[in-house]
Amino acid sequence: MQDVITIIMAGGRGQRLLPLTEDRAKPAVPFGGIYRLIDIPLSNCINSQLYKILVFPQYKSQSLVEHLDRGWNIFSSALGHYLRIVAPQQRVSSDWYKGTADCVRQNLYLIERERSKYILILSGDHVYKMDYRQFRHNHEELGADVSVVLLEVDRALGSEFGIAEVDESFRIRGFEEKPADPKPIPDDPDQCLASMGIYLFRTELLLDLLHSTDYDDFGRDIIPRLIQNHKVVAYPYRRNNRIRDYVQQIAADGSRRSVMEEPTRDSTYWRDVGTLDAYWNANMDLTGVVPFFNLYGKIWPIRTFQQQNPPAKFVFDRRENGVHRLGTAIDSIVAHGCIISGGLVRSSVLSYNVVVRSYSEVHESVILDNVEIGRHCRIKKAIIDKNNVIPAGTELGLNPREDSKRFHVTPRGIVVVPKGFFTPSGAGATP
Repeated sequence: MQDVITIIMAGGRGQRLLPLTEDRAKPAVPFGGIYRLIDIPLSNCINSQLYKILVFPQYKSQSLVEHLDRGWNIFSSALGHYLRIVAPQQRVSSDWYKGTADCVRQNLYLIERERSKYILILSGDHVYKMDYRQFRHNHEELGADVSVVLLEVDRALGSEFGIAEVDESFRIRGFEEKPADPKPIPDDPDQCLASMGIYLFRTELLLDLLHSTDYDDFGRDIIPRLIQNHKVVAYPYRRNNRIRDYVQQIAADGSRRSVMEEPTRDSTYWRDVGTLDAYWNANMDLTGVVPFFNLYGKIWPIRTFQQQNPPAKFVFDRRENGVHRLGTAIDSIVAHGCIISGGLVRSSVLSYNVVVRSYSEVHESVILDNVEIGRHCRIKKAIIDKNNVIPAGTELGLNPREDSKRFHVTPRGIVVVPKGFFTPSGAGATP
């Protein structure tokens, strides 16, 4: 894969993820206790032996840049490997990036000096596992100019994606970005084929196109026009995406890996965490006995920057005045530095340095860094951003109507507490 340059788009505003994106770019939003969203596509790259990576940030990128600098400085320049964070430079014009294609156009000099055979375009904020080597193999086998990864989605959700029409040879014959009336799959009127925002281009074709046009966006402008005169093919994600190394290893040694190491269950998993409900769902998908998205497999590891914190701690097992004081976490992910001090955590994701005080209960919630939950709190279906000290006796997620007077409550009823809303003194900050 030495002749492939990977470009990760990391400049989205993430408006629908507010308040989590109030001070951070969408790809820098924490995920799964110790990760950031951008760690997912970056790990896919490393696992796929892609070592030439350009990251294009734009909005509120400081925490993203710091995370990449601390956790992803693992490439050897002596071997021609790199991860470069390319800040917007206005080299071509005085405009900031006007779209995904314009973002690449403004940085073409970085691509032209490499003379790669292919350019792989990825989004920095999707949750999935994918072997991009199989994607490339499929691209070459079909003799494609451009390949687009497609996923079946409910037609009711189709207006959120680019929707493709595909013939029996997997050639894309039509493409429309976020249509009001998505075209269904011919044999399934309730489903349509959505673009996952993953593209593989012949470098020469993409360079010519960006030099000769003013197209701003891949989904809205470039793909619909290329299908007329070039071979643009579909890569069916759920049908093709299997971790081949796993199958080969089993065939070689005759062993059967444990469920926690099998990538077969989540090799068809994909989430665009563009909304707070989708973000909450993606975190909840990590917590099951056999999770929908598995962080624990050794065949396809997810990498990140690991903070230097002590191990998680669970304390108290006693009855006091007829009440059982027990520090417990069940079906949950608990990061380093957390202390579950006589409270109960169930089906939740706790990031670094979260403290749950005695007699409190946390259910189906995502708690980010440096949050302290006081005694006798009841928290359910909540997202609590970092640096909050929740006062004793606080209830969140039990009464959405009351919660909505102070916080944003999603359509699904998830209450979202902004960063630093509850001060150490216990008083709520101004919303």
